[in-house]
Amino acid sequence: MSKNIRTHAVDYLFEAILSLKSQEECYTFFEDICTVNELLSLSQRFEVARMLRDHKTYLEIAEKTGASTATISRVNRSLNYGKDGYDMVFSRISDYKEDEFSEGEEIKND
Repeated sequence: MSKNIRTHAVDYLFEAILSLKSQEECYTFFEDICTVNELLSLSQRFEVARMLRDHKTYLEIAEKTGASTATISRVNRSLNYGKDGYDMVFSRISDYKEDEFSEGEEIKND
């Protein structure tokens, strides 16, 4: 059973996020609101989801991102049984390619 995340506080947070107008503003806000590890964890999960959508194996994903198989499995479950949030966002940023990550860059934070 999932927790109800729809609260006034979460609404207010999302309103703040939606007010951001650039990537630089996102960096400024998220560096204040998240720890480095929290932000890296979010970006790691997002990269795992992208790689799963690209039909990469768990081994390939683990090697590239440093994510544990438990994290990969949780993200996979969200992709398959979640609310399609990943797909919604990926369809909007479909021009963002894997090669935009520098060669050898690893998103480690498990």
